[in-house]
Amino acid sequence: QVQVVESGGGLVQAGGFLRLSCAASGSTFGINAIAWYRQAPGKQREFVASIGRGGTTLYADSVKGRFTISRDNDEKTAYLQMNILKPDDTAVYYCKVVSPLGSTWGQGTQVTVSS
Repeated sequence: QVQVVESGGGLVQAGGFLRLSCAASGSTFGINAIAWYRQAPGKQREFVASIGRGGTTLYADSVKGRFTISRDNDEKTAYLQMNILKPDDTAVYYCKVVSPLGSTWGQGTQVTVSS
């Protein structure tokens, strides 16, 4: 079983930055990828960014050039550096860990960007 915990959310003014962390624990052997999603009020959950075992990254068009996903060498912790934040980035951010056991979601961390 894999446990996933996100942290680092908060309230920030537009133009500011935050760094989210995603820590996986438990049966973490063979984690394939870690991804960030977000869900704004009244909207569906949407993909933000992902990083694979080889370091391959993928970003949603809406965050390209502003957000950077990275991963520790132990491949159990991932980060989402969010710069030049906009009010539209306000959402609950969720981390998903993909392993041979399947996909595991965290509880989410709130990010609020004020204008």
